[in-house]
Amino acid sequence: MADPSRDRDALLAELEALHAEVDAAAGALVARRPVRCGVGCTECCVDDLTIWTIEAARIRRGAAHLLAHGEPHPPLACAFLDPDGACRIYEQRPYVCRTQGLPLRWWDRDCGGNVTEYRDICPLNEECGPPVEQLAREDCWEIGPVEERLASLQARFDGFAMERVPLRALFAPASADQAQQGEPEE
Repeated sequence: MADPSRDRDALLAELEALHAEVDAAAGALVARRPVRCGVGCTECCVDDLTIWTIEAARIRRGAAHLLAHGEPHPPLACAFLDPDGACRIYEQRPYVCRTQGLPLRWWDRDCGGNVTEYRDICPLNEECGPPVEQLAREDCWEIGPVEERLASLQARFDGFAMERVPLRALFAPASADQAQQGEPEE
């Protein structure tokens, strides 16, 4: 019989590897078109972000001491910001935080079946280089492929429940269910 905690550990290791891939790819994009994002730039660090439970488990594991003994940032901004606007879980931050500020591209299909490419970038980064519409495809973060891989990890992690959790909720005491699944309570 398979050990569920070992399976969870393997999935969390896959998530960590995926996050490392995202960081490398995002770093390559920033090297070609800088962004202003950094400590103190908290426009995207909002309070209503939700993340997959697999990413929550990674944060609980890597930031157990902070979650047990720290206080969340006041409401309206991300609970994980410190008073200076730095991320207190930077190494464990979720996927959405790893791609903030990048020039983005994605496709949408209308009801007639026509596919349109869309692009966007944080308004604070518009002046950091050429307009996002003029960027080469490879100079934009493509929305879709990584999200699909992350969703696949999540499905295997929670048995296809596909649950999400608000970042702020991670500061709540761990439930008995979380403790039973091998997530630290302290």
